[in-house]
Amino acid sequence: MADRITELSLEAVMGERFGRYSKYIIQERALPDIRDGLKPVQRRILFAMNQDGNTYDHPYRKSAKSVGNVMGNFHPHGDSSIYEAMVRLSQNWKVREPLIDMNGNNGSIDADPPAAMRYTEARLSKISGEILTDLDKETVDMVLNFDDTTYEPTVLPSRIPNLLINGATGISAGYATEIPPHNLKEISQALIYLLSHPNATIKQLMRYVKGPDFPTGGIIQGLDGIQKAYETGRGKIIVRAKTIISDLKGGKKKIEITELPYEVIKANLVKKIDDIRLNKEVAGITEVRDESDREGLSVVIELNKDANATGILTYLFKKTDLQISYNFNMVAIHNQRPVHVSLRDGLEAFLDFRKEVVLKRSAYELAKAQARQHIVEGLIRMLSILDEVVATIRASKNRKDATQNLITAFAFTQQQAEAIVTLQLYRLTNTDVTQLEQEFADLKAKIDRLQLILDDEATLNAVISDEIKAIVKDYATPRLSVIEAEVENLVIDNSVMISEENVAVLISRNGYFKRSSLRSHQASGNENGLAEDDVVVLESTLNTTQHLYMFTNKGNVIYRAVHELPEMRWKDSGEHFSQQLSNWSSDEVILKVIVVDDLAGQGTFVLATNDGYIKQTALSDLQPSRTYKKKTIVAMKLKTAASYIVDIDYVTTSIDVDVLLLSHDSFALRYSLDEVPVVGARTSGVRSMDLKGEDEVVRALLIRDKKQQVAITAMNGAFKYMPVKEITPSSRARKGVAIFTQKKTVAYHVATATLFDDQVKALSILTNRYQLQELQLSDYHGSQRVGNGQYVVDIEKNGTPWMIKPLTLTTTNA
Repeated sequence: MADRITELSLEAVMGERFGRYSKYIIQERALPDIRDGLKPVQRRILFAMNQDGNTYDHPYRKSAKSVGNVMGNFHPHGDSSIYEAMVRLSQNWKVREPLIDMNGNNGSIDADPPAAMRYTEARLSKISGEILTDLDKETVDMVLNFDDTTYEPTVLPSRIPNLLINGATGISAGYATEIPPHNLKEISQALIYLLSHPNATIKQLMRYVKGPDFPTGGIIQGLDGIQKAYETGRGKIIVRAKTIISDLKGGKKKIEITELPYEVIKANLVKKIDDIRLNKEVAGITEVRDESDREGLSVVIELNKDANATGILTYLFKKTDLQISYNFNMVAIHNQRPVHVSLRDGLEAFLDFRKEVVLKRSAYELAKAQARQHIVEGLIRMLSILDEVVATIRASKNRKDATQNLITAFAFTQQQAEAIVTLQLYRLTNTDVTQLEQEFADLKAKIDRLQLILDDEATLNAVISDEIKAIVKDYATPRLSVIEAEVENLVIDNSVMISEENVAVLISRNGYFKRSSLRSHQASGNENGLAEDDVVVLESTLNTTQHLYMFTNKGNVIYRAVHELPEMRWKDSGEHFSQQLSNWSSDEVILKVIVVDDLAGQGTFVLATNDGYIKQTALSDLQPSRTYKKKTIVAMKLKTAASYIVDIDYVTTSIDVDVLLLSHDSFALRYSLDEVPVVGARTSGVRSMDLKGEDEVVRALLIRDKKQQVAITAMNGAFKYMPVKEITPSSRARKGVAIFTQKKTVAYHVATATLFDDQVKALSILTNRYQLQELQLSDYHGSQRVGNGQYVVDIEKNGTPWMIKPLTLTTTNA
């Protein structure tokens, strides 16, 4: 007993067992054979139905009967997997040439399940007969089935290149296959060409095989991908639906989908498009209807009167399965090994197989013809001595004795003698020697032809070519899929993604943002939902087609299209940027919001920091990145951890624009914006002002009109305003000029400042304690550059000035 026990490691046992299992499922389950293009379950279904006489020229039989025969005799697996394989072979939206003719519900392009096998009926389709023909002529090897009770073929002697015509899909251990369907006529023409041109290149074969031909039609884009797949067995193409844009009444339009990409589920696609309509991802879709019937597929997308039909269709191509990528992975079993199959490999393997089948068939038919010729020769000779033959048979004791007597008396062979003895009596009287001589001549001609096929390769090729042409004549159908050489680059027109309307927008300093309908904004009064310690940076009526650039004190910028802002009631606080941005800092605040109408504009952003750096960055350098909804974009690189942005502005031209810098120690420097270079986003810029000691820049303002005035508040509550011409233009990186006269007992440090023009009649000052104070300019006189103004803010009671801005009828920016 001990001798029968072998010690093995778990790794060795598992490796060996899994290796055998993998080999089994690769060869015997998931991958098709390169010769007949069938997986074992498919081959067994066709063979069992053919054995049962369940062919196209006989009535349908219950699918359950066929499944039972397959499972009981050849395929010891679940009945559901067998029935599923049978159903797929019958679905004309899955295979280019259905091999099973099923009567009843065999599923649908909407992925509806087929009826149970007890309800459906099936039989082999006519073209399946071409796969099974000559099976009884010893053309393929037969092996014992799983329980050694009967034989089954290892491959079917197919006359059609089923691997390429119907394609294949499957997954096994370490291997997967994805072979698209092709057009029968195109593949057949390539076979005939390759038969006479054995060294044909892929490009030459592609004169006939244009590309895949999906049963659902559609448009295939990417000739390079097709050629690569045909050369290597791997490649990628784009498959898109066929669509028609047409007019409706009232100036409306509709998009009608008449063909879908291969294996796209129509019901899911219709639902996805309808979800896009409901979620208003695209502006202009009013209704989505599935109008498909027995006449054909039709999905109608009805559009608004002014909708951009082409733009909407492009969006749907990009966002739905109206356009998909199809990846070739042409793997098949060749010489009992899984290999990647090029177009030439697939065609060559089929032709080699056909030669083998035709040779075996010819040898089989030759042996039969020679045997019959030998018998006919004996019968002809018998008729010439009929009376003696009859007398010899009558004088014999039994059949065996009669056979031996004929051999002895007349030198007939064993086969001839047995044939004569077995002849019925009436045949002796009716047998015409002329008919036998004609049959003998016919048999001789047949034998000569079969011998020629076996001996001459050119004749063999001619036979194969004629058979392929006969298949084309009987079964060829027009191409369904249209092929376009280039893949269209889909660029979504943003105008179709949004419904153009005016909305109320609010962005706060602390990072809350929202949009509301104008109706909600008007109904809310002055209640905007913000906390008491928050400040409005932008409150304005904007269009959903506009864009926002929101700059923070950390040198970052947040991009959002107006239509992307969360829509809610105006009384709600809104959504916080920390909910969307992974790199939002707790001490980060929004300083400025700049509204841009067109992202392709030519403007530049001007950014300045407290530690004396300034730069211009082009709008083109701050385009939204792929991850803009998850992370802020770097707008300016800060020098130190203590650095921060003090001001941001946007200009479309730097001509006649000056920079006005105000420092904490009450210095002002003015120079042309042309002195500030335009650089990239991830840069610090250049020196803006020569700062001494602990001084830092407080504001960086842009003077666009030389008639403007500047209003300045000091940390001690003083306020003054003066024309900007009081500050003489200088050059960048200078110290600047004093704008307050410092006193021994009182220090004047700039708190904040703003520019205004003649139309402004009042200013508002916000303190660091969130106290708001309004100033009527008519109550104060303009000052000179070194004047100290008047005290207007009680800093002990209300806090120090923090922000100052002009008061206008519509407040837009801080």
